[in-house]
Amino acid sequence: MTDTLRRWLVDTIAEHTGITPEPDHPLGDYGLSSRQAVGIAADLEERLGRRLPATLLWESPTIDHLVRTLTGADEPAARPGTDRRRTDPIAVVGLGCRFPGADGPDEFWDLLRAGRDAVRTAPPGRWSAEAAPVVGGFLDDVAGFDAEHFGITPREAATMDPQQRMLLEVTWAALEHAGIAPVSLRGSRTGVFTGIATHDYGHLTMTGGAPDLWTATGAAGSIAANRLSYVYDLRGPSMAVDTACSSSLVAVHHAVRALRDGDADLALAAGVNLMLLPGPTAAFAAAGLLAGDGRCKTFSAAADGIARAEGCGVVVLKRLADAECDGDRVLAVIRSSAVNSDGRSNGLAAPNPAAQQAMLRDAYRSLDPSTVDYVEAHGTGTLLGDPIEARALGAVLGTGRRPDAPLLIGSVKTNIAHAEAAAGIAGVIKVVLSLQHGELPPQLHFAAPNPHIPFGELGLRVVTEPTPWPRRGGRAVAGVSAFGFGGTNAHVVLEEAAPPGAAADGSPLETAARQNGGIRIGLLSARTHDRLTERAAQLAAWLDSPAGRRSSPADVTHTLFRRDNHGPHRA
Repeated sequence: MTDTLRRWLVDTIAEHTGITPEPDHPLGDYGLSSRQAVGIAADLEERLGRRLPATLLWESPTIDHLVRTLTGADEPAARPGTDRRRTDPIAVVGLGCRFPGADGPDEFWDLLRAGRDAVRTAPPGRWSAEAAPVVGGFLDDVAGFDAEHFGITPREAATMDPQQRMLLEVTWAALEHAGIAPVSLRGSRTGVFTGIATHDYGHLTMTGGAPDLWTATGAAGSIAANRLSYVYDLRGPSMAVDTACSSSLVAVHHAVRALRDGDADLALAAGVNLMLLPGPTAAFAAAGLLAGDGRCKTFSAAADGIARAEGCGVVVLKRLADAECDGDRVLAVIRSSAVNSDGRSNGLAAPNPAAQQAMLRDAYRSLDPSTVDYVEAHGTGTLLGDPIEARALGAVLGTGRRPDAPLLIGSVKTNIAHAEAAAGIAGVIKVVLSLQHGELPPQLHFAAPNPHIPFGELGLRVVTEPTPWPRRGGRAVAGVSAFGFGGTNAHVVLEEAAPPGAAADGSPLETAARQNGGIRIGLLSARTHDRLTERAAQLAAWLDSPAGRRSSPADVTHTLFRRDNHGPHRA
């Protein structure tokens, strides 16, 4: 019935429009008029013998969606009860990222582990040295985008903020990392929570002529999450979060709450930041907020301000019970999160020590603070902010610790600079990778400690060299902090995942490997032959990288094995 109906719909629409539509392509892109849509709906009524709304084709944007609607397969699933415990653990099942010096989680870990500094001069053509300081955490090729892969026309792609384009690409990579075929999520109650606070592209496009619908949706910050929900056909909550530098960690908090409350069955929490105009950087420099050498020297005596950075990160989240039931690879577990505001402090942009302590106590309300091994600090490298953050950490998490077992702290900003709306998600990904590898990477630019921070008295120590994760008898626990420019504070508590049990031996991947004499076969697919060639080259390069060489065959084929055949070109 389904295949017959699909073929009949394709033929009927072709008869009315002269165009043979692809089953998964938006009908609106074919220039379907309202008169044609009403005529097709009338033909459907006659064929199916039941009354249908004249707006049917506008409510079902693709042939596949129309088939699901007509067969009842698109009816929303019954929502789970909302009496879930607020402390239910949430599993991190996938990571995607693009940060200075690193394209993907494996490259990011190699950068962190090696203690590399990814700060550099701006790429050629970004802006002139006369316009603003040109040292920071920059990405290459922020304009590149495979529009055809996402079913987006070249004209619309040109109007889209590159932050939206990057979110689409990094989200795809995160879902693949999780072993989830993006096409399998169509119509699902997947939530999208995206931190975004910079809107440079909107200023560029809105000053270039009369705006149209595409420039409006391409420039709007709110569309950053909605674009993901639209392209991937996700039906859960979809919201952009702008709390400045805490945006992406607040997005993680909302994603966790949506999963626990039953508003979503899967959640994408993300953050993105690009610097496309010199104005904001010049304003920071004029206000004396930028570090002279473009480096964040967190908790250091040399701290002299922030350095700006670009980046994008996405984490894929599920309720832990669901992840275990689905056989997902659990990378880490989110135990708790908290968000609050500074309220009335000594200035709108001035941190509030009491508010930071209150937030930390709220985040650890169901956990023993003494079990926390490490905190990925907000740590921008400012004279005021660093001592306040350190004192709050010491007051809540450092009290009563033995001198030989202090709370370890550090900041990824010393590697890549301050990625602003993507800073919190960068910290989360760093901690997840550290938990997986059982090691804490070194913080950079810490020749001498900040004299205004009594580290010993507070029970704190900065990680300055690769350090095995301190084992205190239970699972490793870490926190991640982010503070917004206007006073929105956030903290997320992560715990290492339970070691894989015997059930892992019965996974579909391992079962198939045994049946094929230990040989694992993976599928590469793409919408175009050129894209398939590119993907194959990327896989080959990764296999030859340090991360690829140290990966097991199961790691290499984990994602490929579980993908749906979503591209017509395959290898």
